[in-house]
Amino acid sequence: MSVDNGCASPGARKTLSVDEARQIILSTVTPLSGWEKVAIRAALGRILAADVIAPCNVPAHDNSAMDGYAVRAEDLSGDGEVHLQVVGTAFAGRGFSGMVGAGQAVRIMTGGVMPMGADTIVVQEIVRTEGNTVVVPAGIRKGQNVRRAGEDLAEGAVAIPRGKLMGPAELGLAASLGLAEVCVTRRLRVAFFSTGDELATIGRPLAPGEVYDSNRYTLHGALTRLGCELVDMGVIPDRPDELEAAFRNAAACSDVVLTTGGVSVGEADFIRELMARLGEVSFWKIDIKPGRPMAFGKIGDTWMFGLPGNPVAVMVTYYQFVMDALLRVAGQDPLPQRPLMQASCTSPIRKLSGRKEFLRGRLYLEDGQWQVRSASAQGSGILRSMSEANCFIVLHEHRGDVVPGETVQVQLFDGLV
Repeated sequence: MSVDNGCASPGARKTLSVDEARQIILSTVTPLSGWEKVAIRAALGRILAADVIAPCNVPAHDNSAMDGYAVRAEDLSGDGEVHLQVVGTAFAGRGFSGMVGAGQAVRIMTGGVMPMGADTIVVQEIVRTEGNTVVVPAGIRKGQNVRRAGEDLAEGAVAIPRGKLMGPAELGLAASLGLAEVCVTRRLRVAFFSTGDELATIGRPLAPGEVYDSNRYTLHGALTRLGCELVDMGVIPDRPDELEAAFRNAAACSDVVLTTGGVSVGEADFIRELMARLGEVSFWKIDIKPGRPMAFGKIGDTWMFGLPGNPVAVMVTYYQFVMDALLRVAGQDPLPQRPLMQASCTSPIRKLSGRKEFLRGRLYLEDGQWQVRSASAQGSGILRSMSEANCFIVLHEHRGDVVPGETVQVQLFDGLV
């Protein structure tokens, strides 16, 4: 891990770009080693700790993909109708026990096991029946509408790879293999606390100069959605001895520690210096707005993130850096970068070159075209802008102002927040 203790000369190290900071974090953090076995229904939202191997073929037998008739391809004429005698029926779960002989057919339902002797399914919509005879038109190909054994999964193949997040499809896939349990990584344990003498606990009146602590509740929601085991350590005053004790306690009981506030260069900003003294600091300045001061490092075996204090900056840095790092530690490989889409911006936006900006926006469809407008006021302390928005408007470092009608990149909140 590269180290910048940030104490001797904070300005000596260049400020990192968003992409550089993200790359450093994701290439540095390492996955947990612990795992547990859980029932399939309890695996939703968990990350697989081992490949799920197919213990059998899926499907287990050759079967029909359609309702129709099971026939022998050699009985079919290439240039005219063929009359075949219907000798039985095959249902899904209740097959035909006999053999399909020359000039014969078996009525079959979707999912029915292919009768012995048959190799082709003729769909019911294109035939006509005359008593116990089915009339099959020309042009039927051998093997048509047959699902082969092992077509979906062959016995011994990897059905679900290690590191996969178990969603509804994965639960169903595991169940289709007859598995009652899967191995998942243990839940990631995250300790978090806010810092600042000005922070008040909700439920009591504010004293002069105080503000309610919202950051812990924002992080509680984000971390809960990620399935983490949480250690909420409350609000720690801006006193070095109490902060040091909080860091030591948090590092001793968790895999990752998140703090908010105290990472800038003010007289009461102690987080970065404490992280450097107790462990290592990889970097603490990023060319991003909001959220320029953000410290990343390690104390012992515990990863540390010192997030800014402003509520919107907390959310931006969490979603751009921390969330994917937590996924990586939990055993999942996040995308190299978050997907972006393009939209026409309807709001004028002032921007200075130099920092990558994440403005809160409202994406909507109008006259068949995706458009986006700036949501509410954009100050880093105005949390309402995150509530009103459904996307980030992403403006890269070297670009300037945006004029209405210009195409911009947006990052959807859906699937992110």
